[in-house]
Amino acid sequence: MHYLIDGHNLIGKMPEIGLDHPAKELRLIERLMQFCSRRQRDSCAIVFDRGLPGGRKPRLGNSQVKVSFAHSATNADRLIMARIRKESDPGAMTVVSDDWEVRDAALQHRMRVISATDFARLLSAPAPSTTADEKDPNPTLSPQEKAYWLAEFGVEDDE
Repeated sequence: MHYLIDGHNLIGKMPEIGLDHPAKELRLIERLMQFCSRRQRDSCAIVFDRGLPGGRKPRLGNSQVKVSFAHSATNADRLIMARIRKESDPGAMTVVSDDWEVRDAALQHRMRVISATDFARLLSAPAPSTTADEKDPNPTLSPQEKAYWLAEFGVEDDE
C-alpha cells in the first residue's frame, strides 16, 4: 500500500506530537519510518505545508518514506491534488487527509481515502509480536490494544 499523506493535517490529530512542537515534522517522519518498517510492503509520501524551503527532502526520508514541503507559492493540499491527478495506478494509493477537497479529488480518481484521525490510530497501534517464542497460547489484550480495536470497529466499551 502506498500512502499519500497531508503531513500537518495528520500531526493535528496526534496529540503526542502536536502542531506547536518545534520538531513536529521530524517526529512524524520518524513515526512513519517505524510504521513502514513493520509493514515492509508499505510506503508513504508525505507533503507538508511551508516550513523548510520547498521541494523534496530526500535526506529526511528513506526508501519507504518520501518527504516534500510546499513552496511558498502553494500549499500541501495543492501538491497532493496534483499528485492525485498524475497517479498512474490509483488503486495502489490511499490518501490520508481530512480536507474535503483533497478527499473528493482522491475519490474521483478511485483512490482509497482514510481520515487523518483513523490513520493516527493506525500509527499508534501496538506493533505485532514477531517471534514465535513470544506468542502466548492464551493471549490477552493490553488496555491500549483493547481501546484501539474498540475504536477501530466503532464499539463502545461496556465494562
